[in-house]
Amino acid sequence: MKMLVTGGAGFIGANFIRYILAKYPQYNVVNFDKLTYAGNLENLKGFENSDNYKFVKGDILNTELVEHVAAGCDIIVHFAAESHVDRSVLDPLSFVKTNVLGTHSLLEVAKKLGIRFHHVSTDEVFGSLNLEESHKAFHEETPYDPRSPYSSSKAASDHLVRAYHHTYGLEVTISNCSNNYGAYQFPEKVIPLFVTNLIEGKKVPLYGDGKNIRDWLHVDDHCSAIDRIVHDGQIGHTYVIGGNSEKSNYELTMSILQAMGVGEEMIEFVKDRPGHDRRYAIRPHKIQAELGWNPQMSFEEGIRQTIQWYMDNPEWWQRVKSGEYKDYYEAWYNKR
Repeated sequence: MKMLVTGGAGFIGANFIRYILAKYPQYNVVNFDKLTYAGNLENLKGFENSDNYKFVKGDILNTELVEHVAAGCDIIVHFAAESHVDRSVLDPLSFVKTNVLGTHSLLEVAKKLGIRFHHVSTDEVFGSLNLEESHKAFHEETPYDPRSPYSSSKAASDHLVRAYHHTYGLEVTISNCSNNYGAYQFPEKVIPLFVTNLIEGKKVPLYGDGKNIRDWLHVDDHCSAIDRIVHDGQIGHTYVIGGNSEKSNYELTMSILQAMGVGEEMIEFVKDRPGHDRRYAIRPHKIQAELGWNPQMSFEEGIRQTIQWYMDNPEWWQRVKSGEYKDYYEAWYNKR
């Protein structure tokens, strides 16, 4: 199989490429990434000279280039997206361009070339659950109710993917996942931000009252779920993916503080984000029943491994925080 992975230099995309090449060494993977601030070729260091891996720098809005790169591929696995809610509040247009128009560009190429398309999305498209209704959770039939520019742009792209299936017969699958964590995550996200702040002796900023609840999914479990969907998922179907690890933001924070041997004095409560959803939760019954998938990583072990990775790789996150990694990948790309 030959895969075109968009956004493969980002956090989840890079982990997915690592997962696929380790499990299926006979596969070929083309990594197509624009290398924006969150795209980092160091995430795939060691694969540069592999015969079954190729990197192409490009924008998914460049349909002509995408078509050239996608020729001969069996499937497009689409991770490329603007994904940070805070950034979407400040600059919603960038999210519409990348997440909606970019997905449209890829769908046009997939339709023209007859390539299967898997779209990676988020549980945030379903809106917010009440804290008091702990029995409720998102599932594949949950109505869409996005609350931020980010989640609205992802909801629109989900609808476009379904429309191309129903209108043009394009072979598609969609997955909506809960919050990911693990190695190589850009340190604007809450877990790597908190961990790296604490390593540097800085306090961690906790939004509002800290009661907002998220379900946490280790990135390796997410990759294994996409693997199952790509190989065995029903065409035209959506699968929600969760980690069965609901934590309030305060509980998450305390888990990190305790694992790193510091106390609550390292918390700095800050003004809440506008439109901050209160609770996300997923019950991944469909993917469990149809594809036999279950998350394997407990939150306790996953957070321990994640903290250890950031402690063991200060050069990576220090370069990312400072922007120095851009010099690395630009030099590497220009030598090719």
